[in-house]
Amino acid sequence: MKKKYTLSAALLLGLFLLGSCAKNDEVDPSITNIAVTNPDFQTLEDAAVRGDVAVLLGNRNANDPQGNFTVFAPTNDAFARLGLRTPQDLTVLQQPFLRNTLFYHVFSGTLAGSALTPGSTSASALGPRRRIIQRADGSTYVNGSKILATDVRAANGLIHPIDKVLLATNADVLNSALALQRGDVFVKPELTFLVEAVVYCNLTAALAGTATSAKLTVFAPTDQAFKDLGVILGVPLNQPSDIRKLPVTTVTAVLLNHVVGGTQGGKFTPELPMNTSIASAGGAPVVLGAFNNGVLTVKGSGNGANVANMVIPDVQCLNGVVHVIDRVILP
Repeated sequence: MKKKYTLSAALLLGLFLLGSCAKNDEVDPSITNIAVTNPDFQTLEDAAVRGDVAVLLGNRNANDPQGNFTVFAPTNDAFARLGLRTPQDLTVLQQPFLRNTLFYHVFSGTLAGSALTPGSTSASALGPRRRIIQRADGSTYVNGSKILATDVRAANGLIHPIDKVLLATNADVLNSALALQRGDVFVKPELTFLVEAVVYCNLTAALAGTATSAKLTVFAPTDQAFKDLGVILGVPLNQPSDIRKLPVTTVTAVLLNHVVGGTQGGKFTPELPMNTSIASAGGAPVVLGAFNNGVLTVKGSGNGANVANMVIPDVQCLNGVVHVIDRVILP
């Protein structure tokens, strides 16, 4: 707890000093200049350069009368949660996806901290709206990302630092998984076993939908998670097509254990009920662990003491939220 406080205090002090210098010079730095000047936003600066938005956020917003943008700005630690620490690390992401991800952090105009009220939503430059969530302890989140500070003034708008990168696909759960399978997100394809399993079990329609569809919370196992399952089952799962070695009824039951609808559908991590069980689409319980550092563990009845960790939480899709996990949940 002490470490988190120290990091937050250092971040706020750095932002305060930036603001003080700007006032002394009677000129506020632009959003891009703040990212360049403050070491806590080094990875954001690198991402903005590779994503080709640095120049945009260094100038006035032509689409706003006041010329302002508002940016939810991930810190270096936020990017590090995804394994992104250096400019070279950012090359694992396709450039168009990185650019879209950065646009998802941007609001066209002024969105003051006082407007970030629980249950409110805000438009993004990408399109999908973000939701403000408040936990019982009073902490405030935008989707699954904790808001560390608000209203850091720049010459062309405001910055709200956050502790996780905001992720959105502007597609439904099915097509979001297909985008990962094709390598449209990471340069190396991912979720290829999951997509193969969904097709094998004829569940594609269940994961498709629009912004007005019933919302889903989906726990999506990585390719490595399926390979590890093969070791447990004694059935080598070395490539996606190996999924078809397993009975379709068995695979279907397992997949449905990863989907949650109803009142727990479409939930970001701060909204999921910790330390309890929720019903999956297959009827078997999904056990959620404690809310810790913005994520929860997940497991099924068949996992025993082995839990799945969220490696990429809170991916907003048109018809729900996807949490990528490192273990297959067994009913």
